[in-house]
Formats: sequence, structure tokens, C-alpha cells
Amino acid sequence: MEMMASKYALLFAFMLFFGVQQETAFTWQPDRNLTWADYQAVVDPNSDAVALTAAGITFSYSLKEADRRFVSFVATAEANFYPESSWYKKDKCNETVLAHEQLHFDIAELHVRMLRAALNDLETTQAIKSDLRRVHRNANRDMAKMQNTYDLETNNSRDVEQQEQWASLVKNELEKYQQFESK
Repeated sequence: MEMMASKYALLFAFMLFFGVQQETAFTWQPDRNLTWADYQAVVDPNSDAVALTAAGITFSYSLKEADRRFVSFVATAEANFYPESSWYKKDKCNETVLAHEQLHFDIAELHVRMLRAALNDLETTQAIKSDLRRVHRNANRDMAKMQNTYDLETNNSRDVEQQEQWASLVKNELEKYQQFESK
């Protein structure tokens, strides 16, 4: 038997961020919330945003092949935060904004859990490569849509009532997928 490995990583960043090269990251943890000390990038002076949270899904898989047929796969997915690409404007941020940014990271974790649930349902067929790419692509698409809707509906944390509703929604969804939680 031989092992074929393919690695796919896609980073989704919030509020106008694109692209992270090899840099320090940490994985979402149930008992660790973001702090302003985690935001280490230089502030973009041209941005209207008061904070930028660089976070997203990293995904990889390996396939086991026997007699030229795929017989199994192993996949991993994590929600990561990238401190060296995340920044905030100290004079314009407070704990309300930090809670808003934390929820962006929580939304990434939610979509990782949903991705893991979808992976759990996959069967190893000869189309497994395309199936893996599809569920990963769908997770990123759905996460991006939710992140954008979240910012729009909360007016980037300024609508306190909507912010509370979103916090409740995300908490409930995380609980729904608790068996797929990052450890």
C-alpha cells in the first residue's frame, strides 16, 4: 500500500484581509478568548476598519491507496488565528469590539466543526478527492457568507442588539456541533 498526501490550506480573513504567508498561528480553543495582545500586526492607516481579525480554516487530507484504488482517507481541519496579520486601532477599540472580533474567530470554529461533520459523513469512493475538495470549498464559502452577514447585521459591532443575537446564535450552533469541537 502506498500513501498519497495532498494538503490544502485556505485562509479566510475578515475585514479586507487577504493572504497569509508562513506565520505564527494558534488554533481555536474552547477556554481561550482573544485579547488585544494577540493583535500584533501594524495598523493599516488607510483602512476604515478599527480592527482586523485574520482567521480561517486550514484543511489537509491524506489518501490511502491499494491496488490503484482509494481505500481510506484521513482529514484534519482547524480554525486558526494569525496574530501577525491581525491589528486594531487602540484609540478606537474597546471590549465590545473585541467581543465582536472574538465572534469572527468563533464563526471560523463553527465552520470547522461543520466541515468535520461533513467529512465524517463521507465515504471513500474513487471520487473522494473531489468530494474532499467540495466539502472544503463549501465550508469556506459558507463561512465567508456568514462572516459578511454578521458584519452587515451588527454594523461591525455598533448594533448592540444584533451583536447579542449573533452571539446567542453562534453559541447555540457551536453547541449543536460540540462533538466536532477543536481540542
